[in-house]
Amino acid sequence: MAKARTQFVCQNCGTLHSRWAGKCEGCGEWNTIIEEDPTGGIGGGPTRAPKKGRPVALTTLSGEIEDAPRIETGISELDRVTGGGFVRGSALLVGGDPGIGKSTVLMQAAAALSRRKHRVIYVSGEEAIAQVRLRAQRLGAADSDVLLAAETNVEDILATLSEGKRPDLVIIDSIQTLWSDTADSAPGTVTQVRTGVQAMIRFAKQTGTAVVLVGHVTKEGQIAGPRVVEHMVDAVLYFEGDRGHHYRILRTVKNRFGPTDEIGVFEMSDRGLREVANPSELFLGERNEKSPGAAVFAGMEGTRPLLVEVQALVAPTSLGTPRRAVVGWDSARLSMILAVLEAHCGVRLGQHDDVYLNVAGGYRISEPAADLAVASALVSSLAGLALPADCVYFGEVSLSGAVRPVAHTAQRLKEAEKLGFSQAVLPSATTDLPKNGNGRWSEMESLPDLVARIAGSRRALQQSDEAE
Repeated sequence: MAKARTQFVCQNCGTLHSRWAGKCEGCGEWNTIIEEDPTGGIGGGPTRAPKKGRPVALTTLSGEIEDAPRIETGISELDRVTGGGFVRGSALLVGGDPGIGKSTVLMQAAAALSRRKHRVIYVSGEEAIAQVRLRAQRLGAADSDVLLAAETNVEDILATLSEGKRPDLVIIDSIQTLWSDTADSAPGTVTQVRTGVQAMIRFAKQTGTAVVLVGHVTKEGQIAGPRVVEHMVDAVLYFEGDRGHHYRILRTVKNRFGPTDEIGVFEMSDRGLREVANPSELFLGERNEKSPGAAVFAGMEGTRPLLVEVQALVAPTSLGTPRRAVVGWDSARLSMILAVLEAHCGVRLGQHDDVYLNVAGGYRISEPAADLAVASALVSSLAGLALPADCVYFGEVSLSGAVRPVAHTAQRLKEAEKLGFSQAVLPSATTDLPKNGNGRWSEMESLPDLVARIAGSRRALQQSDEAE
């Protein structure tokens, strides 16, 4: 009789430990380590001799390439994020905060595919059939032929899916509720989640069915359960948004069949999620053009140009240590911009001023091209002078104060011109400027040039006021 093998697994991050401990070394959480048997039983058991493998066929890198067959939903924003639709035989994970709209958009997609004569099965592990039907009626999807089931046992779900015609799309809501007879642990634990996801992925690869898994997000913004789930599936999508705003952003984190930097923008309404074809108009809809400390940033999300307002406020502090509050941007990058402004431009924002930075609409900027827009907003707020209302800003600022060029300049300027912006402040070393542009472009070599430009505008405004 072989010795029983056990392992200690953190139920929050999936880290393996050789022995029990009160605190997980991987994620730092307390009382999350549970003893589990890797064989699926209690106390281990006799080990089996390894089965002799069979040789597999080897091939070369050259050869015919076939595009992965896709199922288009007809929801353009969802198809954009997935790379053109759901890929047959793939597993896709959708994560997001509770109530953000995961089940809503998947129900709308299921109804759209069902109306296109695809066989769609929706398996709910958290809601009863009546609750799912109520949502379908509110979304106007009750007239579709989507098949429903309320089940959490993996074996029963697979047996149901294997009956009759092969489904084109299966939606599992959610992976935290799945449990299998082969794993001796509670539902929602690392072992159960891993076992359930492996079974669903195996079914997708064998049958060619597209499987969509819904995952909850923890307070740290990560999908609950083991991070290994993200490595198992073919694509990972995150739903982002603020309950205080009526729009939602679907962002691609991983995609084996398409780009990983695309976003889809939706607007939440009483009848579900509505597509937003032009997100720039949404983010700039409530803009105050005469307010100091506001700069319009021309950014890129994948292949889509996006204009968003960056707001800054510099105010005298009442505390011993000034505050640095950032919403929608990297706080470490804000500290770098403040240091460059003080070291190379003589702009003092150190010991006596609080600095608040906000990206309007709750949108989050991830590219360094926003450095120039942030610096412009900070200097504008400090000077108390509103920036030109028809001007956009983009460019990366280095530690030496130089303004470095960024990619996709032509697309950024084209989007700005389409929305009525006739001016742009951009790096001087930019090479991909549009040939037929109608706007006025101000090229900046360094950050002191930008500060001098804004200071010159202030002096000109003061002289005009004195003349009047």
